[in-house]
Amino acid sequence: MPRDLVVWRGTVSAGRGRAVELLRGLVAGIDAVTPAGRDRAVDALRGLAIGGVVVGHWLVTGLVVDSGAVHGASPLQYLPQLAPLSWAFQTLAVFFLVGGRTGASGYASARGRGVSYGRWLGGRLTRLSRPVTAVLVVWSVAAVAMLASGAGLETVRVLVKLVYSPLWFLLVFAVLTAVTPLAVRLHPLWPLAVVALVDLARFGLGGPAWLGWINVVAGWLVPYCLGAAWARNDLHERGDLRGLPGRGALRDPHRLHRLRGPRGRGAGWALLLGGAAATSALVLWAGYPAAMVGVPGAAVSNLDPPTLTAVTFGLAQCGAALLLAGPLRRTLRRPAVWAAVAMVNLSAMTIFLWHQTAMMAVTALGLLADRPLPGLHTVPDGYGWLLARLAWLPAFMLALLVCWAAFHAHERGRPGGAESESRPARELGVRRA
Repeated sequence: MPRDLVVWRGTVSAGRGRAVELLRGLVAGIDAVTPAGRDRAVDALRGLAIGGVVVGHWLVTGLVVDSGAVHGASPLQYLPQLAPLSWAFQTLAVFFLVGGRTGASGYASARGRGVSYGRWLGGRLTRLSRPVTAVLVVWSVAAVAMLASGAGLETVRVLVKLVYSPLWFLLVFAVLTAVTPLAVRLHPLWPLAVVALVDLARFGLGGPAWLGWINVVAGWLVPYCLGAAWARNDLHERGDLRGLPGRGALRDPHRLHRLRGPRGRGAGWALLLGGAAATSALVLWAGYPAAMVGVPGAAVSNLDPPTLTAVTFGLAQCGAALLLAGPLRRTLRRPAVWAAVAMVNLSAMTIFLWHQTAMMAVTALGLLADRPLPGLHTVPDGYGWLLARLAWLPAFMLALLVCWAAFHAHERGRPGGAESESRPARELGVRRA
């Protein structure tokens, strides 16, 4: 064997060994700085919800290039039988469940340390707004540049809407975070009743369509309150009720809403089966659409604004999440698995905010080809498009990785500043929603 080849192989082998050692060190470091009492299942559920939204958007969002213009399309327009696909990837209720759980726990912890409500809320909203600012600035500049270079107004509108439309979620999340002290006291049945009354007025009594926007807050308050109830039970089991607002029922262990522990699986099954049964009944006999995401051209959307069907479907998802929590805790005892989940959570906002940009970047690069590429520029009117789109997912992920490298520092604080670098171990260990 030539000497040069032997040297090259030895260099490659040594480099691979150093990479493995660095990876093992990172895994061990993340596991070491994670507080012993941290519920790792909550982080895993957040990661699953992130993955569901990202992959769901990539599968049901088509950008069709026609006569030099770009317009949006969805395979659900042409293949309504794919509606069950939306059941797997519309995971917003899990986001709000986890948000309510971490919000209530964080607020209780802040009160226990003597931190005021205003300071606590300001800190959470600041963490929420930092990465959003980067997206707004980049895409505002990009929109102006595209228009100046001769791009059509409709094309720019479609692209900017794809990026900005998910921001409604963050606005609602900010509102619910602000009302966390109320959510800790509120039974989830109250906002559920509001959603039901709004839908009755809209669809049963011919009320104005604007009433539906009440459900944007009321609908997502249901899983948020469930998450707060989950947190209350956690605090009670640890005997740490100092930060809970109010007295009486909130501090009475016999009147707490039990969503974990010995009764946790029962609550999970009740939510899963009850939510699934209610959703099925509403779709089959009340005329609600089966798709849990918006479909262009549809008369009614379950998501924009949320309907009673979206909320009952969310209850089923919350039940599934509670049932998964136990197995997830056991799986996440493995340091390597936990390290992967922790890293996703450290970049959750970056992934959420930039995943559509990643998809559009790949689509734009594909225009360099001499013809429209299946699954990227063509009309999503058949199963062939869906199979082709699945093949594009690795390219989308690679582009998202590039976006992460460019913008994740904004999620951790000032790029290059003390806030982003001074306490990485603390961030890995106590990242909050």
